[in-house]
Amino acid sequence: MIRKHLTALSAAAILAAACGTDTTPAADETTPETPPVMTDYTALTLPELAEVLEAGNVTSEMLVTAYLQRIEAIDENGPAINAVLSINPDAIEQARAIDARRAAGEEVGILAGVPVLLKDNIDTADNIPTTAGSLALAQNYAEVDAPLVEGLRGAGAIILGKTNLSEWANFRSNGSLSGWSGVGGHTRNPHVLNRQTCGSSAGSGAAMAAMLAAGTVGTETNGSIICPSQGNGVVGFKPTVGLVSQAGIVPISSSQDTAGPMTRTVEGAAMMLTAMATGEGATDYVSALSDTSLEGVRIGVLRYSVSDQPGMADTFNAALEVLEAQGAELVEIEAFESQIENFGQKAFTVLVHEFKTTLNEYLEGTPEAVESRRLTDLIAFNEANAETELSIFGQDLFTIADATNGIEDEAYVTASADVLRGTRELGLDLLLSDYGVDVLVSPSGPIMPVAVPTEPDVWPSWSGAGGLAAVAGYPHLTVPMGTIGDVPVGISFMGTAGQDAQILSFGYDYEQASMMRADPQFLESSDAPTPDRGGEEEAEEAGEE
Repeated sequence: MIRKHLTALSAAAILAAACGTDTTPAADETTPETPPVMTDYTALTLPELAEVLEAGNVTSEMLVTAYLQRIEAIDENGPAINAVLSINPDAIEQARAIDARRAAGEEVGILAGVPVLLKDNIDTADNIPTTAGSLALAQNYAEVDAPLVEGLRGAGAIILGKTNLSEWANFRSNGSLSGWSGVGGHTRNPHVLNRQTCGSSAGSGAAMAAMLAAGTVGTETNGSIICPSQGNGVVGFKPTVGLVSQAGIVPISSSQDTAGPMTRTVEGAAMMLTAMATGEGATDYVSALSDTSLEGVRIGVLRYSVSDQPGMADTFNAALEVLEAQGAELVEIEAFESQIENFGQKAFTVLVHEFKTTLNEYLEGTPEAVESRRLTDLIAFNEANAETELSIFGQDLFTIADATNGIEDEAYVTASADVLRGTRELGLDLLLSDYGVDVLVSPSGPIMPVAVPTEPDVWPSWSGAGGLAAVAGYPHLTVPMGTIGDVPVGISFMGTAGQDAQILSFGYDYEQASMMRADPQFLESSDAPTPDRGGEEEAEEAGEE
């Protein structure tokens, strides 16, 4: 069994250092079977926590301590959802520094000393590695923060630690197990423990749902902020590509990669994005929120994207009624077909070529202690450590990508131009203009299926059209729209490039009128629909990068 925490200090050890107490369980103590009652602080949303911190009702140190206790009780023991991969050993010290600044009357920023967790493909200068879930990067201790981390710290956030993920952000094999990594094992959904967390920001989604931090950060190439957010019942926002810097993030695709916030509320996501965004058009996303923003807005309903999973259409229709009640006009869009021949193959060509180029560049910049300096080295490492790294699925995407000529290849140049045109002027922009609508909505994904921790994913028919926004690099927000058999589902808001503030505000208006977020119950199973495994009609397989 691979140890989850790579740092020398566990959450318990950090708490002991902070409190001067011995937190080692007594020999006769038993692991709790159910999560403990939440403290008042960990039950609060990010905006509420910022308020109580500013009011002096709680210190950042107290809040970090409370979350460390909750991680110990829920993530490592109790339901053991396995969402947190590593704990920052300096989190308590950093919290004390924020508290001292506040006591001295200094402005500490919009995030006011709240603890956040980062997906473990994001570099920080803390004493924790950036592994992307792979043992090959176990010694990848970055010397500088990624720009988005600089922004979070500058806004007062405490980096509490890093979350588990689908290894290499789910870009190692077409037949992967979402939420599994060689470093951290498999992450479980805190709502229904045997259901998917979805990839690849699985740990960030599960940790946020279980309230193991005030906010989390995920990354997405194609669905990996949106799917785990909706599947774990939280808000997730994928910004316009380039709004949040790609630097300091283990890459897949220069044209599609972005980090984004995953929180319990839209306002919390807006607060985090305000801190993280440095690209063109970055603004104060909190001040742009309005609970009347949907009034008079024309919304394109992507009806063609609603699957036949029992309960999905009814739940989506109920969300549409809320949008109408808020003053929006709904415009049904019954069909959409890509006008780009062989679109799927071309989109894949773009990813494998960009992956080889961008990953090799990242690996070349890692510390000397990291022995794998090229994609070819990673393939050899996995083969040498096959018992651990290749125990559930292989590395076909690695080998396909390594055989390409990178982004200098003419096949890549042609494919890139075609897929961007197909998802922009012949995709989302065409839908927005042809139907005269301001925003597009759809379900955010399917009802999460049962996950078998020793087998690759089996997916049901997909709901949603997030792939268009992902490939186009356009903004995409998911907001909880309820549960089906205790399994969360979300509604998506998608727009054109640079429409981030509007998209967040539309989702905020819906959220405030509906209030459909459900707290996790840590159930063992659910009666919600799920595909048969290996039946006569095998479900569509879908990998989220």
